[in-house]
Amino acid sequence: MKNSLSILTVPAFDDNYLWLIHNGKQAYAVDPGDATPILDALAAHNLSLCGILLTHHHADHIGGVATLLAHAKEKNSGTNLPKNLPVYGPTKDVIPSVTEKLGQSDQIYLEELDLYLDIIDVPGHTLGHIAYYASHQKWLFCGDTLFAGGCGRLFEGTPAQMLASLDKLAALPEDTLIYCAHEYTISNLRFALAVDGGNIALRQRMMDDSEKREQNIPTVPSRISMEKRTNPFMRSRDGAIAKHLLEAGKLGSEHDALQVFTALREWKNNFR
Repeated sequence: MKNSLSILTVPAFDDNYLWLIHNGKQAYAVDPGDATPILDALAAHNLSLCGILLTHHHADHIGGVATLLAHAKEKNSGTNLPKNLPVYGPTKDVIPSVTEKLGQSDQIYLEELDLYLDIIDVPGHTLGHIAYYASHQKWLFCGDTLFAGGCGRLFEGTPAQMLASLDKLAALPEDTLIYCAHEYTISNLRFALAVDGGNIALRQRMMDDSEKREQNIPTVPSRISMEKRTNPFMRSRDGAIAKHLLEAGKLGSEHDALQVFTALREWKNNFR
């Protein structure tokens, strides 16, 4: 690596996390739904924005792009820095600002950061949703597909698509860090406990993450290993999850993993 890389957590709106991947001088923004906190973070850490990575088309993930591009164009005018920043995004989504369209098995190289990112198609939340995976660092930027303790709502895709997407992410190394886009962890874990209250690892996680939130500490990133132990949506093939769904009257006696996942998602949609 030319320089060691870090990730800045940039809170936005009520519960979004925007991310800045940087080397101490240059940075790429991930899902900048709001430009102001990104610009503030860049200024506070003396970073130059070199490009933007988008996972899907929802406004809270792309809303700041135009302002960031305009700011970079003005700031870099008269310098050797690029005036038109690259914007990477899903090939199956319609996002006007995207200059580099990406899909499953593509790989990009961010030269400024000496960083390779593999692209994973993860439809479900939206049809074109993608994730970015840095295999050397074991970093996953997965937008609204996989959350700490949960998964995204199915606004466009099907349960089968989301289950397949989660299966892809579950196959990543266990110590992969999950940089998802929202602080939904406590509400997700409340649901998980309703589904799987006897899970000791889950109960401990709720205590640990509740303590973090009481101190206003992010619960993200999580790890793949933790999600596989405590996230019911990652455990649709686990007999214990199916058993609890049966007991709650949410599932028929004849079922498969897809039916278990579908029942979980429908229950979570209406869980309070």
